[in-house]
Amino acid sequence: MTKSLRLPDTVQELLRCPVCKSNLIRTDDQFSCANPVCQAHFPTVGGVPVLINDNSSLFSINDFISQRQTTLNLTSNSVKTLIKRLLPGLGRNINGKRNYQKLAALLLTESAEPRILIIGGSILGDGMEVLVGESRIELIETDVSFGPRTQVICDGHDLPFANGAFDAVVVQATLQYLLEPAKCVDEIHRVLKSTGLVYAESAFMQQVVLGRYDFSRFTHLGHRHLFRRFEEVSSGVICGPGMALAWSVQFFFLSFARSKMVRGLIRAFCQLGLFWIKYFDYYLAEKPGAYDAASGFYFMGKKSERVLNGRDLICLYRGPQ
Repeated sequence: MTKSLRLPDTVQELLRCPVCKSNLIRTDDQFSCANPVCQAHFPTVGGVPVLINDNSSLFSINDFISQRQTTLNLTSNSVKTLIKRLLPGLGRNINGKRNYQKLAALLLTESAEPRILIIGGSILGDGMEVLVGESRIELIETDVSFGPRTQVICDGHDLPFANGAFDAVVVQATLQYLLEPAKCVDEIHRVLKSTGLVYAESAFMQQVVLGRYDFSRFTHLGHRHLFRRFEEVSSGVICGPGMALAWSVQFFFLSFARSKMVRGLIRAFCQLGLFWIKYFDYYLAEKPGAYDAASGFYFMGKKSERVLNGRDLICLYRGPQ
């Protein structure tokens, strides 16, 4: 018996082969590429299509069929969840909620029922409650990890969707975990409508978070260069120097320990002793110096055919002159 998918039928029609971008045909519990030359097959696991390009991804389809722990797992167990609730965190997303409100408002002026693709959406991102709470907006949530919100398993390097399928794409805290973030941004450009919007949040002054799957960091201008085929709507600091400092102190102490228990105690100690530093970011975020020391940046832009060149890029530097 064919198991129903988490995706609505209208979105299933937008699915494409991640290998060759041809149409997909659903039969029983799998999708097959309609291209007779390609003939790739993709299973569904627990109602979630696994649309991975086995030829190029860090992950294999078999990893998801067996649900082995070689794939990313961003969900927390009950103990870790309880600790997170009891202890104050070191990080603070100071502009996320406001930015998502702005994104929603912009989208609803263009379309009565906009559709947003979420890359890295197995769990709800910080501030995204704004989008979830807006009934007129449809979210399509994808990841390389099974999670409570995952509707499609796919790799950001090969998005399995039709050209011009979405009104917006959100990629929050994900680009730093991709081998080729520029390729993902090209894919974002492809799947957006001609007036589509992108919203991204990415790390700058942060330590390694996802171990072997952690690859890049971006300055404000480096982030802007990634999105050079987009017209800027707004950009700036998302997590400030205070968060960067607190994280650096915590990771300094963590570098002395290997035991999971000791590392857990160090994290708890640092969270209790350093959480207050992040509140300086509300004051520092718009200071020029923050652009050289922030923990992370955001970018909101509109799809464009114009490409920002290097000479124009360096004129956008906002740090101390």
